[in-house]
Amino acid sequence: MPSPRSYVTSTMTDRFDCYYCRDNLHGKKYVKKDEKHVCTKCFDKLCANTCAECKRPIGADAKELHHKNRYWHEDCFRCAKCYKPLASEPFSARDDGKIMCGKCSSREDGNRCQGCYKVVMPGSQNVEYKNKLWHEECFTCFECKQPIRTQSFLAKGDDIFCVPCHDKKFAKKCFHCKQAITSGGISYQDQPWHSECFVCQTCRKPLAGSRFTSHENHVYCVDCYKTDVAKKCHGCKNPITGFGHGTNVVNYEQYSWHEYCFNCKKCSLSLANKRFVFNQDHIYCSDCAKKL
Repeated sequence: MPSPRSYVTSTMTDRFDCYYCRDNLHGKKYVKKDEKHVCTKCFDKLCANTCAECKRPIGADAKELHHKNRYWHEDCFRCAKCYKPLASEPFSARDDGKIMCGKCSSREDGNRCQGCYKVVMPGSQNVEYKNKLWHEECFTCFECKQPIRTQSFLAKGDDIFCVPCHDKKFAKKCFHCKQAITSGGISYQDQPWHSECFVCQTCRKPLAGSRFTSHENHVYCVDCYKTDVAKKCHGCKNPITGFGHGTNVVNYEQYSWHEYCFNCKKCSLSLANKRFVFNQDHIYCSDCAKKL
């Protein structure tokens, strides 16, 4: 909305002269502008702004509206098309200087391209989107500036993007290949992956929906983990995977055991969380160790 002018007008009780004509302003109405005290006659003649519509001065007693360094009498601030008063109404300022109400402005812009603001001629190639119109060559990707034409596109706020630019700028990137994930995908440890990238490190089998485990930032299917990665139990010689029965592990020096395999070699007593003796590659309870 335009802003009304704000000048100070008052009545003097002590002697005070007009800045221009030096008339005594005692008991008279005056205007204070730019820290100068001016009688209303000099203000109208020397200081008043000129109305952009009627070209007459906007006197001290008149209501003034201004917008972008242009001024109007309140009664002159009307739509250039329908002449509706706009002092307290939404309006738009045209490039040619005309002021229009919202309805007339919309009607005036109805067939103008949103890209170049030129008229879209009837029968010409054009694109309509969300009740707005573009020349076909003006409906371009915000990022690469290429015309969309018959391609698919995506909107982000008021901006239009072709699919490749949208994916490059906004889509999540796969943790493995660093390329955009345009559909589907999975999340592992708060990182996005393509389903086809989330595969076993050894056999390349897809792991989405399957049991897997990780080791040193790589993922493995259960079979490859058992065969290639997992430590072997010093007791039963089978891999220690953490899957299924007996997930607890006992470690001693360079050896590892399933907890259920950590038993005395002689009497088979479970030695998990108990004192034991390691002798010639085997473990013994204290009693059996004494009999060796």
